[in-house]
Amino acid sequence: MDNHATTPLDPRVLEAMMPYLTLDFGNPASTDHLYGAKAADAVEKSREQLAKTINASAHEIIITSGATEADNLAIQGIARVRSAEGRHMITSTTEHKAVLDPLHHLEGQGWLVTRVPVDSQGIIDLDKLESSITSDTSLISVMFANNEIGTIAPVGEIGKIAKEHEILFHTDAAQAVGHIPVDVQALGIDLMSISAHKAYGPKGIGALYIRGHKPRVQLAPMLLGGGQERGLRSGTLNVPAIVGMGEALQIARREMHQEAARLTNWTLKMRRSFEALVGAELNGHPSQRLPHNLNMYFPRVESKALIQSVRSEVAISASSACTTDEVEPSHVILGLGFTPSRAHNSVRFGLGRFNTSEEVDFAIEAVSKGVGRLLTISAPREVSQRVA
Repeated sequence: MDNHATTPLDPRVLEAMMPYLTLDFGNPASTDHLYGAKAADAVEKSREQLAKTINASAHEIIITSGATEADNLAIQGIARVRSAEGRHMITSTTEHKAVLDPLHHLEGQGWLVTRVPVDSQGIIDLDKLESSITSDTSLISVMFANNEIGTIAPVGEIGKIAKEHEILFHTDAAQAVGHIPVDVQALGIDLMSISAHKAYGPKGIGALYIRGHKPRVQLAPMLLGGGQERGLRSGTLNVPAIVGMGEALQIARREMHQEAARLTNWTLKMRRSFEALVGAELNGHPSQRLPHNLNMYFPRVESKALIQSVRSEVAISASSACTTDEVEPSHVILGLGFTPSRAHNSVRFGLGRFNTSEEVDFAIEAVSKGVGRLLTISAPREVSQRVA
């Protein structure tokens, strides 16, 4: 139940990939013969599948190694072409490190970055976002759905604000695409980062949507070499993974609504059970959230201890998979205005396509028992501390 970190490869995706790992091994840049031409056709089919999922055109999709590279290409690519026009960007305090770190890097180069706060449920303050805009603002970057607490941002409102001020809007949609409907046209998105392995596709592949008109977004490349991907991302394309990404998103588009209903019922059941059994509290928005996400605060129970106590039975996490080696409390929970203690006592559940109702019941029981054991262990220590 850590499907926010990654998801298992759907067998149907693997089946689509297999020919391009064996017989159809051509380089899509070598189209003078049938091997390369067949690979190139497969890439374009996958690009069209991805574009259809987000209501874009195929030529607006640039293949990357994942959402982290896409985030960096969007942010640093804009910085390199717009440094003379305005050296200011706006983001939120609860972004993924793949956005926060490139922005921090730009600050070291003289850029100004405004980090707009969110409320206690993870919703960005739109008034503060708009009031942060200056004549030097080049980009607003706010994630579509938070990877820790599952809160879905008011993306349409942000897109509208960006358009009214003629500022580009980027969103990291790694956790959203393939799980909830995403329409870049309706939402006013200019740049969007996508990951395959968060939606039952292969690891190491993703994409960046770049608006092609009204406005036509221009970026500076980060990788130079063969001129692939319209010169924005040189390097031989990973055809099997690209095919897998296209197939994964095509499946998601077809099954999304049915899957979301099932996962919403399960996360709601888990939430109510944890609240009733062990007094847990929800982190994030109660309804404006990803269907497969659940982030719970367990009072007086250290998250790392709980995770270790159930690790042979249930896979859960304390924060983003990109920061689990850190001992610092989650910057997302802190960004909600909570104390470090709450951040250290919060656990993330990410349900997925291949979970079952029996596993949900098992997880509820295993985690609840784990909480009970840890509270029993900590009780004598708390008493001795009060006596001392």
